[in-house]
Amino acid sequence: MRLVIARCQVDYVGRLTAHLPFARRLLLIKSDGSVSVHADDRAYKPLNWMSPPCWLVEDDSMWVVTNKNGEELRITIDSIEHDSSHELGVDPGLVKDGVEAHLQELLAEHVQTLGEGYTLVRREYPTAIGPVDLLCRDADGASVAVEIKRRGEIDGVEQLTRYLELLNRDPLLAPVRGVFAAQQIKPQAKTLATDRGIRCLTLDYDVLRGTDSSEYRLF
Repeated sequence: MRLVIARCQVDYVGRLTAHLPFARRLLLIKSDGSVSVHADDRAYKPLNWMSPPCWLVEDDSMWVVTNKNGEELRITIDSIEHDSSHELGVDPGLVKDGVEAHLQELLAEHVQTLGEGYTLVRREYPTAIGPVDLLCRDADGASVAVEIKRRGEIDGVEQLTRYLELLNRDPLLAPVRGVFAAQQIKPQAKTLATDRGIRCLTLDYDVLRGTDSSEYRLF
């Protein structure tokens, strides 16, 4: 990972345009090729970014990041205060809490909770950015990636979106649809998921454990 603190201007040119005037910012270049621009607020969310696959070309005071669609992130450098690279190694991934891990086990055992005719391909299906909780096939044989949370928030939808972007590059799997499953799903997360074509499934922990005969609910 490369960390650069610089006074810079950022212009995005693609499906629309966006402009960030000169200011001190953190530029984050990861080993997967992604480039993101951060301010000293907004927690984890960048001001602008380019997801992989993309390519960074540095030419004196101008950095240009281009993706396969021809979109560009143009970073004009006025001055650099810090530039360092760090090897982080292989990340072990997020360790789920007991309830979340058990939900994954239960849904894998009762995969038809997702719909009639669903079959499980694999739990913890590996990708370059971490494992997908469940990879399944629906009644028509189409691939479905399932992300499972105890509490469904926007972060989880974003995580599943990134998985789907990667999985849909695999011609043996594509097209891959997504299901966001959780015990509770916040309205904002549901709205974002729906906008991205991801189906939401509210899980009842007791039903999956077989202690309650009421039906699961689909939204």
